[in-house]
Amino acid sequence: MTQPKLNPRGSVSVIDLPVVSDPRGDLTFVEGENHIPFPIRRVYYLYNVPVDSERGGHAHKELEQVVFALSGSFRMKVDDGQTKSEYWLRDPRKGLYISRLVWREMDSFSQGAVCMVLASHRYEESDYYRDYKDFLAETQQPNQGVR
Repeated sequence: MTQPKLNPRGSVSVIDLPVVSDPRGDLTFVEGENHIPFPIRRVYYLYNVPVDSERGGHAHKELEQVVFALSGSFRMKVDDGQTKSEYWLRDPRKGLYISRLVWREMDSFSQGAVCMVLASHRYEESDYYRDYKDFLAETQQPNQGVR
């Protein structure tokens, strides 16, 4: 499988991962820079999330992510500063690629949901936009997409 062609900022797309099935069950794998468009620098996962909780509520200046629902389901709300979209994640073979400069919020977690995130960078607080107004101000800049 070749690397998906994605926009450098403000981009969101669904990535389908391969599955190997046999009578013992299914196996899905992911390779950085093959199935996803970046080397994996960090992996984290959310679990035991109360069903009425909200997560996310931020954007990143440089970090890219692919988000998976390994078990259960949840909703991802994304916003590139111009367009808002929603995705329901419930299939562990499908990841949601989120580029830099995309606001994301997560909610409607099912009981027992497990969310895994593959990230292009290690954690760095200075990479976050945690205030929506600051995020919007950045996305409205004329050269905001230029790296």
